[in-house]
Amino acid sequence: METVGVWVAGLRNQDDKQAYECLKNLLALSQHSAEAYAYFADYVELMQSVHSYRRTRGLLLIAANAKWDTDYKLDEVFEAYLRCLAEAKPIEARQEIRAMGAIALARPDLADEITRALTNLNLFRYPETMRSLIRKDIAQTLLEIEAVREPSLKSGNRER
Repeated sequence: METVGVWVAGLRNQDDKQAYECLKNLLALSQHSAEAYAYFADYVELMQSVHSYRRTRGLLLIAANAKWDTDYKLDEVFEAYLRCLAEAKPIEARQEIRAMGAIALARPDLADEITRALTNLNLFRYPETMRSLIRKDIAQTLLEIEAVREPSLKSGNRER
């Protein structure tokens, strides 16, 4: 747990390379362990940062730890999470859009809200050069969400 605390503290490092290494370590840990979930409040704090890199780190870690959220902490910040998407810079938006699939997988009850947020996202606020990439990210995430809603279709076992 001590190492995890060091990584979480490192997310605020002024050196973006070091902070990114901490992020990668925490994301990898979150794949197979709930150990990083203990720092959920730190991720929420990062999500509220004025610095886009820090905000993105928080958003990604919130999504990665949604599957461990037995305390329903995500519910308390979900509206703010979605607002971040609407206010995000293009690169930040792309990462957040892709992370929403993990939230829907962990919390299928939020799939409709995520779908609504993605389909209502104003793409014209982004430079034209980024719109097609963001559109593709949205389409891919919506496919992931649809697979969560209809697991029988995902495995090819359609009911007739």
